Amino acid sequence: MSDAGDEKLAESTLLSHLLELRDRLLRALVATFVISVPCLFFANDIFTWLSQPLRARLPEGATLIATSVVAPFMTPFKLALLAAVFFAMPVILYQVWAFVAPGLYRHERRFALPLFVSSVILFYAGAAFAYFVVFPVIFGFFVITTPEGVAMMTDITQYMDFSVLLFFAFGLAFEIPVATVLLVRTGLVKREKLAKNRGYVLLVIFIVAAFLTPPDPVSQTLMALPMYALYEAGMLMSRALVPGKPADPEEDPA
Repeated sequence: MSDAGDEKLAESTLLSHLLELRDRLLRALVATFVISVPCLFFANDIFTWLSQPLRARLPEGATLIATSVVAPFMTPFKLALLAAVFFAMPVILYQVWAFVAPGLYRHERRFALPLFVSSVILFYAGAAFAYFVVFPVIFGFFVITTPEGVAMMTDITQYMDFSVLLFFAFGLAFEIPVATVLLVRTGLVKREKLAKNRGYVLLVIFIVAAFLTPPDPVSQTLMALPMYALYEAGMLMSRALVPGKPADPEEDPA
């Protein structure tokens, strides 16, 4: 009888978690849809803003081109939807945090909220770093290294894919301090071990940056160095937020 009761309780708990997950996903989708309405209205303006770092460095007379008949419409349209996801990221991250929060211990919730706020700020800081620092450097590098006699005319769809990839890549890369704190706080990795293996971490960071950026050393370095600096920042944050050893897993949640 007890086993049957435990099984029913487990099924009920699983069902309640699935329903909660569904509600959280729906809220994130609704928020993204609502934000997408003004984004679609200003789709061309968003693309003009996104393409400005490249257009400012193109040779005189050079322009972006559309190699597909539907590209002048579809590319800004797709960009507007991706922009909606980008602007809805605080809501999306909050829904993730709200879904996980009930399973946290009371003392863990105290630092979960600062980490959530930090993750949002760092995500947008990474995207801003990509647009204002990385884009001008790598696009200037590409223009300067264009062989003589070759006209640089970039397709708008390829440019959008490239730019959006870097936006989200840098946004996620700037989450390293939060990830570092979580690894230390949960006890998955000891802070001393992270500090001891800095050389391996730097190597892994450069490998990851090589996959996330174009195949040139400039953009790879522009991503890898901030990532490593953020890793060190995460180590400092872990010392401030996790001064002692990880909490006893036997402690009851609040």
